[in-house]
Amino acid sequence: MNLIDVAKEAALEAGALLEEGFGTTYKVSTKAGQQNLVTEYDISSQKLIIDTIRGHFPHHHFLAEEEDVNDAPSKEIIWIIDPLDGTVNFAHHIPFFAVSIAAARGKELLAGAVYHPLLGELFLAEKGGGAYLNGEKIAVTKTKTFERAMLSTGFPYNIDQNPLHCIDRFSKMASLGAPIRRIGVASLDLAYIAAGRFDAFWEVGLHPWDMAAGKLLIEEAGGKVSLYDGSEHPLYSYVPLLATNGHLHEKMVSYLKEDLR
Repeated sequence: MNLIDVAKEAALEAGALLEEGFGTTYKVSTKAGQQNLVTEYDISSQKLIIDTIRGHFPHHHFLAEEEDVNDAPSKEIIWIIDPLDGTVNFAHHIPFFAVSIAAARGKELLAGAVYHPLLGELFLAEKGGGAYLNGEKIAVTKTKTFERAMLSTGFPYNIDQNPLHCIDRFSKMASLGAPIRRIGVASLDLAYIAAGRFDAFWEVGLHPWDMAAGKLLIEEAGGKVSLYDGSEHPLYSYVPLLATNGHLHEKMVSYLKEDLR
């Protein structure tokens, strides 16, 4: 099997597990940071994904959100995994979460899958092969003005510390008058840009597992991902991220890169 087929298989299997567990009683614990939660389903989903991938590619490496399976990026294939993106939603029985799986070689993303199990929406992308939602090709919007834009954002767990003036930046963006959504699932925020549902998204910091699959989806759908200043986004870092349909990118950069100190 090729990378995209294995990503699909793993995402569907993990999604079925999460769907079965959603709304039931389960143990919830806290990691570093207020409301940075983890459930037993984060752990079991991650194990299922890794076991599935290893069944096809026993020598591949992994970079995953939960502990003890983080390998340094190398020239070999590395799988970048968020087994349950939107754990806070899941833990509070809010039906909005996803599985995010990407395969990369070094800095090059090769395949990605984002799956919302409760809606049955499977987003897939393969390097050079386009982006798809449930088998239908998708593309970013052609929106060029904020008057017609739909924006999305996310906040860090330490929002009370206002890192990089994220609260001030949100206030500034809100003053533009465009509707802004905050759904709490970064992988879906990015997938929705690829599918033409959102026009732009920004967040002060995302881990590789939060954004790898979504980044490939957007690029294959014709959009753009960068740092706030428009420069290249480093895949293996926790740094600010801006993603757009491309048409709004320079305008978003002009608002986000400004020093608000």
